[in-house]
Amino acid sequence: MQFNIHTQTVDIGNGRTATIETGKLARQADGSVVVRSGNCMLLATAVASEKPKEGVDFFPLTVEYQEKFAAAGRIPGSFHRREGRASDYEVLICRLVDRAIRPMFADNFVNDTQVLIYLISADENVEPDSLVGLAASAALTISSIPFEGPISEVRVTKIGNQFVVNPTPKEAENATLNIILAGTIDNILMVEGEAKEASEADLVSAIKAGHEVIIQQCHAQTALQQKCGKPKMEVAAPEEDTALEQKIKDFAVDKIEQVALSALGKHERKALLKQIQEDFKATYPEEDLEVFNKELFSRYYSKIEKNTIRKVVLDKKVRLDGRKTDEIRPLAMEVDVLPSPHGSSLFTRGETQSLTTVTLGSKTDEQMIDKAEELSYNRFILHYNFPPFSTGEVKMLRGTSRREVGHGNLAMRSLKQLLPNEEENPYTIRVVSDILESNGSSSMATVCAGSLALMDAGIPFKKHVSGIAMGMIAEDGKYAILSDILGDEDHLGDMDFKVTGTRDGICGVQMDLKVDGLSYEVLAEALEQARKGRLHILEAMEKCISTYRPDLKPQTPRAESINIPKEFIGAVIGPGGKIIQDIQEKTSTVITIEENKEKGIGKVTVLSNNKENMTAAWARINAIVAVPEIGNVYDAEVKSIMPYGAFVEFMPGKQGLLHISEISHKRLENLDGILAEGDKIQVKLLEIDNKTGKFKLSRKVLLPKEQQA
Repeated sequence: MQFNIHTQTVDIGNGRTATIETGKLARQADGSVVVRSGNCMLLATAVASEKPKEGVDFFPLTVEYQEKFAAAGRIPGSFHRREGRASDYEVLICRLVDRAIRPMFADNFVNDTQVLIYLISADENVEPDSLVGLAASAALTISSIPFEGPISEVRVTKIGNQFVVNPTPKEAENATLNIILAGTIDNILMVEGEAKEASEADLVSAIKAGHEVIIQQCHAQTALQQKCGKPKMEVAAPEEDTALEQKIKDFAVDKIEQVALSALGKHERKALLKQIQEDFKATYPEEDLEVFNKELFSRYYSKIEKNTIRKVVLDKKVRLDGRKTDEIRPLAMEVDVLPSPHGSSLFTRGETQSLTTVTLGSKTDEQMIDKAEELSYNRFILHYNFPPFSTGEVKMLRGTSRREVGHGNLAMRSLKQLLPNEEENPYTIRVVSDILESNGSSSMATVCAGSLALMDAGIPFKKHVSGIAMGMIAEDGKYAILSDILGDEDHLGDMDFKVTGTRDGICGVQMDLKVDGLSYEVLAEALEQARKGRLHILEAMEKCISTYRPDLKPQTPRAESINIPKEFIGAVIGPGGKIIQDIQEKTSTVITIEENKEKGIGKVTVLSNNKENMTAAWARINAIVAVPEIGNVYDAEVKSIMPYGAFVEFMPGKQGLLHISEISHKRLENLDGILAEGDKIQVKLLEIDNKTGKFKLSRKVLLPKEQQA
């Protein structure tokens, strides 16, 4: 069979290339490509329905990413032994692609569109998340779908003093800044990532370095499109009624402007804007309302409302709640707000509020991350919950949304930069942020509340991390950068830019741009304004609690750890886990052991709510791992009687020979009536054989010479 295959080579940075191939796999999809770098292969497909979806005022786009376990030679660990619902990791990659491509479709295109990307072959030296955006865009670019790309995505890291684009996973381990960047030939679309207190200048430099590679990748997609791309389908022009649009403008603009300048709360403002719509409809006779085009009215009114409010902000520098462009909403915060959790905080900023808790657990509480490439464990977990009552709404509860996963991940990556290492912190940490009120920046409230709660829990958290959401409105050469944006400002603005960090630098960033041609100068200005806002919030947080508590809460389980030689690990665990299970059961503790093969040690950690139980557990463990010392006296138990003496256990798991000559000063022919199995005696360790490791014990040296057996 003959395939009509087309390929294009593309530079992916760091001295590496990838190939984009089409014409062999998934040929019935509208657009289909395989992107390959090394042994990493991604299959991306794009399909759109032939007709627009009726009754929708949004673009019905679905993006899915799935890792096939066979790609890495693994069988899924689920009950069904097949790929199931998307993991958090896959969801996060979906969001990276969705946020980058969604703004790039033709206006008025409302056909159901589905973009599916599969990891079909894995390579330990290639991170697939940096290639997924390229694959999705390439499939859309060569398809008939009215995609106005191409776009691409790259990973940019700072390793030492160098900015490295798309490093290997091993190289990225040493990065002090790590971001995913999406863009077109002309513009940046999205930035997301983390850093170890990076400077604003470093972030801008990283974006510049990544954009250079993105431009090359976009040109490569265009070259492939010229070879084999399909003609783009036509998008029907929307219905227009210029007379109706003008009538709405004449009626509503002044009224909308008045509401925008009134500095009302979220719900009051919403009610007044809704009333303007009802008042406009009331200008029509009842008989005319029967033929009133509600969909067209809704589209025009939304557009007019948005443009009017934007003009107020741009021209008068006045925001919906009356603040200046760089002003932060009122702050209120407290810690130790809940009596039972190990740490808690309540953080309120304007009409946004997070109630956050910290729970400390053992190694057995670690989160298992089951990716196609590897099975790993996470000792720091952060969950973000956004219930519908936080916005005064009623919605179906359908489990954790992709938005909740994404917001939680941003907060988690920001806070983990300041966590103590495993030597300082033996706990698995779970932070849970429940958003109780929301009017913008709830993910940033989670960062602030999480930092406060960790301090309250007594975790040696190095310094506070705060977060701020920035916005921007740009039009006709004018722009306004907005600090600490409201939900409505996010909707009507051209930028949603979240920045987290300490006094010393940036820890996390997430940026989505809806405007063309954002200059690096404006970006630097936004970052500087974000830095000042971040410091303002940090100052308030430090007044609430300046450093972590010197001790854990009384209800918090205590954790203590020691390192033991690796040869003792088996002795502590016992056959089939018998010994460690017995210790845990009898002392009501949780005991974990981690082996470090490089250092040749095992780390034993005991977790307990009770000091006496902790002491009892350590007594048994220390007895097992203690090293016998010549000359020491031990309490021992006779385990067996032999013609030439007795074998006694003088330390847990350690037996030695008590020769018949070492039992008594009197010469003994046998041990009848002298010793029996189960007898408790004291012995002294005389010698350890260097070759065999056998122990020679004595009882008689502890007896006065005149004392007989």
